Amino acid sequence: MSQPECTPVVRTPDVYLIFAHEPYYPGPGIQEINTTVVAAGSLLHPHVLQPDGTRIHGLLTQGRRPGEIIPLATLTHELNGGADWPSVGNWERVTMDLVHLVRSQMCDALSLGLPDVARALICTGPDSHVRAFDTAAGEFIVYGPDDRTKVLADVGMFLTGVAAEQPLWPGDGLLPPRWKRA
Repeated sequence: MSQPECTPVVRTPDVYLIFAHEPYYPGPGIQEINTTVVAAGSLLHPHVLQPDGTRIHGLLTQGRRPGEIIPLATLTHELNGGADWPSVGNWERVTMDLVHLVRSQMCDALSLGLPDVARALICTGPDSHVRAFDTAAGEFIVYGPDDRTKVLADVGMFLTGVAAEQPLWPGDGLLPPRWKRA
């Protein structure tokens, strides 16, 4: 009896995860950090909850473009609005572990203090809208997918400049990725 053919899943290792988290201040007089961008490989770090980090890495790198920045909210959207996260892993613990890695200088990251609307946009799905009240105008402003794309493009331009000098280091002792077949 012949084995069913498996087609390889196309993986792109040169992608980044962006996620919002509880703000922290890295030092006196320094802007708050409320959003972090890490290389996908940082999810394979042994100080990240495993196998959850490895599974999230698999989702993050599946069928992406090199250099693409994927918000955690996009993964949630792709996982049936978050209903399928339990079968993948504990994203909250993984992101907490990633922030700890960054703050302990065990991996490189782009640490950002995004304004409220920009942060809200990366925390929503790719087709979502964010409403913000403009007190000066006395009206609500609705931000949508195009605004989210612009925020990601702006972060991407900044990341490109940083990575041109030195690519983001994902850390040492990384676990091997799980390159599953479809």
